[in-house]
Amino acid sequence: MKLGAVIITMGNRPDDLLALIDSVAKQDGEPVEVVVVGQGVPVTGVPDWVRTVELPENLGIPGGRNVGVEAFGPGGTDVDALLFLDDDGLLPRTDTAELVREAFAGDPKLGIISFRIADPETGQTQRRHVPRLRASDPMRSSRVTTFLGGANAVRTAVLAEVGPLPAEFFYAHEETDLAWRALDAGWMIDYRSDMVLFHPTTAPSRHAVYHRMVARNRVWLARRNLPAPLVPVYVGVWLLLTLARRPAPAALKAWFGGFKEGWATPCGPRRPMKWRTVWRLTRLGRPPVI
Repeated sequence: MKLGAVIITMGNRPDDLLALIDSVAKQDGEPVEVVVVGQGVPVTGVPDWVRTVELPENLGIPGGRNVGVEAFGPGGTDVDALLFLDDDGLLPRTDTAELVREAFAGDPKLGIISFRIADPETGQTQRRHVPRLRASDPMRSSRVTTFLGGANAVRTAVLAEVGPLPAEFFYAHEETDLAWRALDAGWMIDYRSDMVLFHPTTAPSRHAVYHRMVARNRVWLARRNLPAPLVPVYVGVWLLLTLARRPAPAALKAWFGGFKEGWATPCGPRRPMKWRTVWRLTRLGRPPVI
């Protein structure tokens, strides 16, 4: 199984980027090809064997990753699977690529693998980085209904069947959009605790656009993917959860701005999932209203 890796960068973490590339180069088995996409910045200082793409502007996380996919041929079809890795991450083990190959080879319906993210200093995994409701034990691998955007592996056959990441999302929830489409097409998603990406512990709210885009994209996610009766339920649950968390007034104002934008602006093509997929998500522990 031939693997590639897509890394997007804003050019502000050159040392971390080089360390990540080095950790990919040290993977056991057939070498993993690497593409680095500069989001409106030049890509400099990387090894000669690394392919680079320099975009004239920042296309956002899903848009940049989609460009990286196309660097491996239409829909990434020059390789069998792609690793998507944050540029400030690091693969601490040399057998991760081989574990990915074994997992995909052993399960023809496995389409996406979500890695475990661990802090390099403490080894701890944040609860939000375990992509399931029962997240208290990050060392337990399981089937899941979504995955982590900067630490995963995706079969290119999944992208060929269900399409790329939703570039219009720019930031937040693009992984769940792809995950729901993949599950609706019959693919499975695994969270694997033994496939680790080191990444410093951070808070998602550090991004200036976090609250607006989280709210907007929640609405878009529902409008694009859920059967009509579930759209208001899903959005309503997240509205109540947001209010219950009592964000700061400025954050709540931004959130409601994004919430309004989600209803008022185009969300891309609507392809509601089948009701049997709703039941499948429910059996996997996360009905698509939570």
